[in-house]
Amino acid sequence: MRIGILCHPTFGGSGVVASECALSLAEHGHRVHLFSPGVPPRLAHNSGAVVLHRVHGLDYPLFANSHAELAATGAVLDVIASEGLDVLHAHYALPHAVSAHLAREAARVNDAASVPRLVVTLHGTDVTLVAAAPAYAPLLRYVLGCADAVTAVSRDLSIRLRDWWGTAAGPIETLPNFVDTHAFAPRAEREPGPLRSIHVSNFRPLKRVPWLIEAFARASQGGDASLTLVGDGPELPRCRDLAAELGLGTRVRFLGERRDLPALLAAHDAFLLTSREESFGLSALEASSCGLGVLATRVGGLPEVVQDGAGGRLVAPDDQNAFVRELVAWIADPARAHAFGVRGRARATADFDRDTGVQRYADLYTRLLDR
Repeated sequence: MRIGILCHPTFGGSGVVASECALSLAEHGHRVHLFSPGVPPRLAHNSGAVVLHRVHGLDYPLFANSHAELAATGAVLDVIASEGLDVLHAHYALPHAVSAHLAREAARVNDAASVPRLVVTLHGTDVTLVAAAPAYAPLLRYVLGCADAVTAVSRDLSIRLRDWWGTAAGPIETLPNFVDTHAFAPRAEREPGPLRSIHVSNFRPLKRVPWLIEAFARASQGGDASLTLVGDGPELPRCRDLAAELGLGTRVRFLGERRDLPALLAAHDAFLLTSREESFGLSALEASSCGLGVLATRVGGLPEVVQDGAGGRLVAPDDQNAFVRELVAWIADPARAHAFGVRGRARATADFDRDTGVQRYADLYTRLLDR
């Protein structure tokens, strides 16, 4: 198949899943074009046969922004005209679904030899945040209604999407995110010592990293347990100040954005996630695949990823006392986190392996083309 994929060049779930899809589909012989304003991190150091189109808008004083989404539309049209596309897949609603729809309609008007099928995958905030904005909702409903297929990354997100979309909603297919279980794998042997916990996120307010730091400080008083914080974002300065105020010293490390995430995760025992909202929880899945026990809040799609009592523990999102109590138990007995990690790894390989996840998308493309 000839496949075009549009995505954000981020460390977040939508950029990661789109990049992994592109790489895997190319490995299986499909012709894959990826359109993005930058180089997605998962593509940056990969030799896969994905054709990357970095789309740049026009830097002109009249424009408040560069309009990269219109440049993406033009780049897609160029590929349709030069070699054709069978499927156009937009990961994240705005601007990619709109860019893809516009390119397809322009190709139709231009009498292109083949007009690609349009697939839109919703990843979370494009439903919970973007779709809720009155300025965008009518356009998004229109574009989703024009798509040949709409997918969401969790059952919870599918339900919320249908609630927002209303009576005009078309079919919504749940295709869960996935993980490369070969890259994200446990260490051969677990090193003994105090509990080593880790958190990975974009430090947005909904991730509640200050809440996590406070909980860690309460749970680890007088001990040697450590917390590694990976990522960057708007609340990072506040988190640094809070860790200093609480006297956590070297027991809390801030590493910024990192590309060596599999090795970094595998060097820890527990993954901590205290989000107020998670459409899926890809970071938790990657941690499970590395054999870490996951202690997280019971929100959104996380219960579909982490089975409470199997791959880790889930607590109510506003019950910091319950989170602290569970973390105290893990600090007292790090083997507890390891036991959860063993079960979480087994489920990741059985239910969320990359080959299985990408094949679900490939099967969807095939069904659309056979109509």
